Amino acid sequence: TVMAAPGLDGCSWFAALSLGVSLLKCLFMDAYHSTDFEVHRNWLAVTHSLPVSRWYHENTSEWTLDYPPLFAWFEFGLSHVAQHFDRNMLVVENLNYASPATVLFQRLSVVFTDLVFIFAVRECCRCVQEQKGPRDVLSRPSFVLAVLLLWNFGLLIVDHGFPVCVEQSRHLQGALLFAILLNLKHIYLYVAPAYGIYLLRSYCFTQDHKDGSVNWRSFSPLRLLALGAIVVSVCALSFGPFIAMGQLPQVLSRLFPFKRGLCHAYWAPNIWALYNMLDKVLAVLGVRLKLLEEAELPRASMTGGLVQEFQHSVLPSVSPSVTLVCTLLSILPAVASIWRRPRGARGFLRCLLLCALASFMFGWHVHEKAVLIAILPLSILAVESREDAGIFLVLTTTGHYSLFPLIFTPAELPIKVVLMLLFVIFSGQGSLLRPLESVYLAGLVAVAIACEIVFPLSPWQQRLPFLPLLATSVYCSVGVSYSFLRLYASLLRQDEKPKQL
Repeated sequence: TVMAAPGLDGCSWFAALSLGVSLLKCLFMDAYHSTDFEVHRNWLAVTHSLPVSRWYHENTSEWTLDYPPLFAWFEFGLSHVAQHFDRNMLVVENLNYASPATVLFQRLSVVFTDLVFIFAVRECCRCVQEQKGPRDVLSRPSFVLAVLLLWNFGLLIVDHGFPVCVEQSRHLQGALLFAILLNLKHIYLYVAPAYGIYLLRSYCFTQDHKDGSVNWRSFSPLRLLALGAIVVSVCALSFGPFIAMGQLPQVLSRLFPFKRGLCHAYWAPNIWALYNMLDKVLAVLGVRLKLLEEAELPRASMTGGLVQEFQHSVLPSVSPSVTLVCTLLSILPAVASIWRRPRGARGFLRCLLLCALASFMFGWHVHEKAVLIAILPLSILAVESREDAGIFLVLTTTGHYSLFPLIFTPAELPIKVVLMLLFVIFSGQGSLLRPLESVYLAGLVAVAIACEIVFPLSPWQQRLPFLPLLATSVYCSVGVSYSFLRLYASLLRQDEKPKQL
């Protein structure tokens, strides 16, 4: 059984961790901000200055509104606060507007909306297994989990996540929260199969056979209708106005822009980065061995940027339908596992994690930040299982390091290095790694020195400016792929009881 973390209610350490991370973000008010800053400024302007009917048609900026309508309404609400800081940020034509007041508002909006995330972390910490008897607070699983989530390196530097847990006695509440989350950010479609199958299996079927398999006669149509009513209601509130205006196709074209390339401008560390690299190697070898004519090869770019498409030089080009099939096949064993035997909250969490990582590995135009959707749930498993903790250390180190190119200004280099080192050291307490895993992670140090220090001083910087991104993406792809395979291997051996930390 899962017991609540003792002393979590009202404990001072959780409040201190939450306050500490908020204060740290306040210290970064004047630090570098990425293109996401202009993206959200533009969305604030679009939703505030234009009628609803033009939200998903406006294209003055290249950063058009491409999140679900519920998030657009969220931006609309924020814009009414933003006008008290600087009304000029809400003018659509003010592209790349970044006054001090605008920067302050954007930073503070992150800090205050983090309260939702902090509450979610607190609830997750209640659900971890605690060993009986007195134990130093620093070694409690609940404390370790709070640090891994609140002080997650990826969330500190680039993005934010919202853990949504499904407790066995609160299925409808979990369905409601996930439906809201999905209508805020459709990237969570990655884990929708895990939620859908788990809720169908654990809530709509009320009894199991003695061997744990489903009892088909226990199916409850009323429960299925209740789940369906919740999901449909949330989607209707979100998309309803646009359906009424006949704009659903336009909204969907923004949410799923398949004209973009297979890979993001900077390759996410997944299977397609390795595929692209293999294609480049084969193309170079083919030209040198005079098996291919260089003039006949497609253009070198393998990224689609905003609207471009790409064809590989030697290997077959990959279409969106191919990535969809690969993704579905890769998540099938995980969802089949929780269908056969749900195995409670941890079985669901493992399925959710594998769905997230499989979608990251095989998805179309995946953003490198999406690896955080897998890292966060793995944090929960890692505080209870030594095997999962070892996988977590490999995945979180490679996944987080792959985010380094997003913060590329020299002033922020010491900050990101120190923050990541602190997080890795805290995550890697104890002997968690196998020998080859240790060697691989040590190789990241060499990659970092080469990309961050040696390369900028070399003559290659002018001739091969993409080389650090290529090296980072391909090297990290190996670690992420390895973690994915190990997680699937652990799923196949889940009848064995994991060693406790």
